[in-house]
Amino acid sequence: MSIQARFKIPRRDFTLDVDMQIPARGVSAIFGPSGCGKTTLLRAMAGIERCDNGYLKIGEMMWQDGDHFVPTHQRPMGYVFQEASLFSHLNVRRNLEYGVKRVPSAEHRVSLERAIELLDIAPLLQRKAHQLSGGERQRVAIARALAVSPKILLMDEPLSALDQARKQEILPYLESLHDELDIPVLYVSHAPDEVARLADHLVLLEEGKVTASGPIGEMLTRLDLPLAHGSDAAALFQAQVAGHDDKFDLTYLEFPGGRFTVTRKDLPIGHSVRLRVTARDVSLTLQHQTDTSIQNIFAATVDELIPEGSAQVVVRLNCGGVPMLALLTRKSATTLELKPGKQVYVQAKSVALLS
Repeated sequence: MSIQARFKIPRRDFTLDVDMQIPARGVSAIFGPSGCGKTTLLRAMAGIERCDNGYLKIGEMMWQDGDHFVPTHQRPMGYVFQEASLFSHLNVRRNLEYGVKRVPSAEHRVSLERAIELLDIAPLLQRKAHQLSGGERQRVAIARALAVSPKILLMDEPLSALDQARKQEILPYLESLHDELDIPVLYVSHAPDEVARLADHLVLLEEGKVTASGPIGEMLTRLDLPLAHGSDAAALFQAQVAGHDDKFDLTYLEFPGGRFTVTRKDLPIGHSVRLRVTARDVSLTLQHQTDTSIQNIFAATVDELIPEGSAQVVVRLNCGGVPMLALLTRKSATTLELKPGKQVYVQAKSVALLS
């Protein structure tokens, strides 16, 4: 099952010209700088932005093809805008019920009470919109989008209007949608931290065109793409909780390349987590070191390396089938005689749990 979209929409500064196919499951992030066409693409998929020669198929549902065009109000979708557009004269419950009324009972996939539970807004139901904080308003807006039982959820930079504290408040709720609901999500963003935490699939958009698309773990470590360069370059991958060390208050996380040791996390054995390791926190050695404070050391093979400016090198590594990145000085790469196929050991100085 996939989402297939083809649109060509001229704008004053650029032309949105996309032809993409992405998974009809999980979270697909549309990522790129401001003004590259992300919102225009989402509006075209919602039918708000009319494209006469467009094509859009969501799984088995044909929403646009030639003369066939399903109007916005007939598309079973939820749409979350940058600013929560709530009715100010209604309380939270009435705002939620407004969208539910137009959904036939036979098509209910997410009950109103389930949406309220997922976004933890039961204490807010009797409040008016003006009595809510920015984070609370956006949680209500997301719950309202879910309550219409959508076949797809479109989210247009839903955290961009919030400060960092409110973003951190909402991100766990967005993760719960990913984990508990079988609804594909298209998530527009220009914030790398949001994309890294939420996305399964990544679509890079630049000047109205898709420059690359694929699973996020591959996209972040492709040396021909900008995300693998700069101080924020990092690898993402999944791991499972393998055990806890009560004596030293540690947790062990297994992935195909080995086992990470982190400070104790209150997670059950077998629980899946997403890990992020930045390229600047990875060093390489030719021998497995034992007299070191670094706990996370893994065997790896050099896949590729390219210059990063005049003094540094970015190295893409294969660690048990999992791609990782290292940012080294050019002198270190020369001393280690790094080249594709060389066997090395990765030393990860730190690792972040994103979920």
